Amino acid sequence: MKYFNGFCLKGEEELFAEYLQECEFCVAGFSFGAQKALEYALYSKKRVDKLQLFSPAFFSYSKKAVDINLHAFEKNKDAYIKNFLTKAGLYDKKYLCSCTKDELVSLFTFDWEKISLLKGVKIEIFIGEFDKIIDSKKAYGFFKNYADVYLIKKANHFLRS
Repeated sequence: MKYFNGFCLKGEEELFAEYLQECEFCVAGFSFGAQKALEYALYSKKRVDKLQLFSPAFFSYSKKAVDINLHAFEKNKDAYIKNFLTKAGLYDKKYLCSCTKDELVSLFTFDWEKISLLKGVKIEIFIGEFDKIIDSKKAYGFFKNYADVYLIKKANHFLRS
């Protein structure tokens, strides 16, 4: 299985162990990593049978909202990351790694419409009902057209209650 990490994270896949399916041709990703996992499934020459996306970073922010986030990131990167991950539901230094402004831009501006191009791959999406990072109802409404979507009751962005 190939796994893609969330924004500014490493090793957090252990948090999703109960959902992750170990198989040779599975690809998974959390939040920002869900974007990377989709791109891998679309553009890799390697076989992909199943794509598992945990709390995909599905944003519909205005340019102004993106600019405000970018400014806050540039002003104090560490404080921004701590606030972002705390709001997401888990700030734990053991999972932190470096990240860039370009990754933050990608996080907020990713074109999820390209999921419609993925053919012949089983897609499973897991979304927390009480996610404070993305609009879980909007994400559910969008992704249900392309995948089996599981809304985890009373769960945050990290799929924890």
